[in-house]
Amino acid sequence: MTESNDTPAAAAPEKTPTENGTTETPPEETPEKATEEKEKEKETPPPKEMRAVVLTGFGGLKTVKILKKPEPTVGEGEVLIRVKACGLNFQDLIVRQGAIDSPPKTPFILGFECAGEIEQVAEGVTNFKVGDQVVALPEYKAWAELVAVPAQYVYKLPSGMSPLDAVAVTTNYVVAYLLLFEMANLTPGKSLLVHSAGGGVGQAVAQLAKTVSDVTVFGVCSKTKHEALKANNNNIDHLLERGSDYTSEVRKITPDGVDIVLDCLCGEECNRGYSLLKPMGRYILYGSSNIVTGETKSFFSAARAWWQVDKVSPIKLFDENKSLAGLNLRHLLFQQGRVDYVRRAVDHVFALWGEGKVKPLVDSTWALEDVGEAMQKMHDRKNIGKLVLDPSLEPKPKPATPAKEKKSGKDKKPAKENSEDKKDKENKEEEKKPAENGEKNGEEPMSNGNSDEESKKEEKESS
Repeated sequence: MTESNDTPAAAAPEKTPTENGTTETPPEETPEKATEEKEKEKETPPPKEMRAVVLTGFGGLKTVKILKKPEPTVGEGEVLIRVKACGLNFQDLIVRQGAIDSPPKTPFILGFECAGEIEQVAEGVTNFKVGDQVVALPEYKAWAELVAVPAQYVYKLPSGMSPLDAVAVTTNYVVAYLLLFEMANLTPGKSLLVHSAGGGVGQAVAQLAKTVSDVTVFGVCSKTKHEALKANNNNIDHLLERGSDYTSEVRKITPDGVDIVLDCLCGEECNRGYSLLKPMGRYILYGSSNIVTGETKSFFSAARAWWQVDKVSPIKLFDENKSLAGLNLRHLLFQQGRVDYVRRAVDHVFALWGEGKVKPLVDSTWALEDVGEAMQKMHDRKNIGKLVLDPSLEPKPKPATPAKEKKSGKDKKPAKENSEDKKDKENKEEEKKPAENGEKNGEEPMSNGNSDEESKKEEKESS
């Protein structure tokens, strides 16, 4: 057999049977019909878009972009929230670097905390309605103008609480509440030490601890924050400098040590904290910010933080009457399903806010476009209190970049000359122009006295 290069004939259109048994050929598509279909496509409106903070790849601040994304649609059991404020937490920095466990594939919308107004309620949601003011703790996707969140992670705001207050209170104070009252069992007369005392959670811990009588609070933070914290009535009894031998300072004040240590740093701070515990004392780890040392993920920093921690056996805990514990709110909500447990903690925190016993400290508020600058401030540990993103804010004006000079002089345009300068320049050029007969260096030309025509005549005669 040989292959044929001929183009096969077009197949005849299939005939379709009709009701009376006869067959008919389907009508061919006409240009008019194609035009109608195109017009219908034009009439279909494009999908609505929103602004969102998108992580395009794990790494430094350059991977965080403000992009247009399609508006989300709600599924069963979800509510759609028009976002008015977003909370920035240290966990967001860890996510950006890819140092968190089981992160989603990039690109994706960042953020674990937002507050706003419900615009839409899907089927299966009975405890919320359109118009409710709420705060939400979704697993990612919070930093956008709109977010669809399962109702189990949404909490109605008490009367008088603004969206900005909501994102300053919810995550930080719920973590602090669980640390102090669910895990550390804080009671009157006890003492505690908290790291990163100037941050959002550190300030929440200090405020909540002071709702219990006769509690002594030691706070460790950068020396640069001490003055501002003292002026802010921060509820911390003894401020200690980060990086110093603060354990000796604590021993001078209370030789037996402290009852509770709350550590969000990890690394060698674990060993120092454990050594400060009294008998019946409790050490609780609720973060590992020491692994974030540079702008991008560092396996060396993570490994060092791990190996700096002494391994404590259960027998040692038994002999010394001490406890070790840990808290990870994200795991508690999304992996372990303790939704009702967290909701009770939120209710307690909102009740304390309503009674005026806690008041969140907001460091600063940023436009979505300035999220990189806000992240850098948290990375440098320069914030005192909560950092908040506000989608309604205008971004800061960017400094104008000077125009680059052209390297080649040929590209530069000559300056404009006035008429008098132009005439003077032409006169000078005329004076300098050499004579047509080849005058050089001011010497007169040599001549034999004959004209050109006579010279030619003489040459002919001689020839």
